[in-house]
Amino acid sequence: MSERHFVVVGYDAAELLDIACVVSALECANWYGAEPYYKVRLATPGGRSIECNPTVALQPGETLERITGPIDTLLVSGGIGSQDAAANRFVLAHVRRLARESRRVASVCTGAWILAAAGLLDGRRVTTHWRWADELAARHPKVRVDADPIFVRDGNVYTSAGVTSALDLTLALVEEDNGAELARVVARQLVTYLQRPGNQSQMSMFTAAPPASSSLVKRVVDYVVGHPDADLTAATLAAEAGVSERHLTRLFLKHLGQTPGKFVRQARTEAAAQLLVSTSLPMAAVASRCGFGSAETLRQAFVDCYGIPPSHYRLTQSRTPQRSRRSS
Repeated sequence: MSERHFVVVGYDAAELLDIACVVSALECANWYGAEPYYKVRLATPGGRSIECNPTVALQPGETLERITGPIDTLLVSGGIGSQDAAANRFVLAHVRRLARESRRVASVCTGAWILAAAGLLDGRRVTTHWRWADELAARHPKVRVDADPIFVRDGNVYTSAGVTSALDLTLALVEEDNGAELARVVARQLVTYLQRPGNQSQMSMFTAAPPASSSLVKRVVDYVVGHPDADLTAATLAAEAGVSERHLTRLFLKHLGQTPGKFVRQARTEAAAQLLVSTSLPMAAVASRCGFGSAETLRQAFVDCYGIPPSHYRLTQSRTPQRSRRSS
C-alpha cells in the first residue's frame, strides 16, 4: 500500500483543534518518513465549507457521500455541532458505511456522540470529553463510557477525550503504524509530550507497551488494557485466545519480555495510577475498578511498580488532589 488513507469527518461547528491536531500531526509524520505516508482528507456533508467558529471556516477537500473505501482510518471530529450531526440521518448513514470500509474507526471529544448514534459503540468501552460523559452514557446505555482516560482503544475503535487529546490519540496511532521512534520525532517537532505527565489522566499502556508483532499477543494486550477489572488469569486469557496457557506465556515472553501475569499486574497498576490523579475515588474503589482484590493488594503492587504507596502518588502527582470529574 503506497498510501494510508485517513479520513477526517467534519461538519458545521466542529471544533477546529479536533481537526487541526490530527491533520498537523499526520502531515508531520509524513515529513519525517511515515511509510506508507498518510493521505489525509477532510470530508463534510455535501463537500461544503464548515464554520468551526465565527472566525475560522474550513474548506474541505472531499464530499462525505462520495468517499469510498478501502479506508485505513475514519476519524470523526467533535465540537458543539456534534449533537446536530448525531441527529442527522444522512451523516449517520455515511459514517456507518465508511466505518464498514475502514480498518479502524476513531473519534475525538464529542465525536463519540456521532459514533454512538450510528450504533458503532454498542458494547464497547469508550471515552469522551469529561463534561459530556454522563449524558452520553445516559443516552446510549449500551455504551460503556469512562470519562477518565485521555483515550481508549476497544478493538478497532478508538475514542479520545476533549479537544487536545486528539494529539495524544494521533501520536498513539502514528506509533502503532510506524513505531515509537517516529512518534517521538513528531512529538518533539510539535513541542508536546509523547506521553502526558502523571498529573494528567491518560491510559499510558497504549503508548508505553512494547509493540508486538504477534496478532494474538496484540489481541490479548488490547483486552487486558481495556478490561482491567475482568478475570485476567493466564488460564482465562489463554482460553480467550484459543491457545494453551504454556503457549500464551511463551508468546508473551518472546514479544513483550514478560509473562501474562506480570503484564496484567503492570496494566492494572497503571490504570490505577490514572484514576488516582484524575478522580477522588476512595482507594478501595480504585482497587476494585482496576481488578485488585483490596486496597492493600493495590498498595503492594503500586510500591513494587513505582516505589511509593498510592496515597503518596496521589498527593504528589495530582494538581488538585480532591479533583473529581464524576462522583462515582
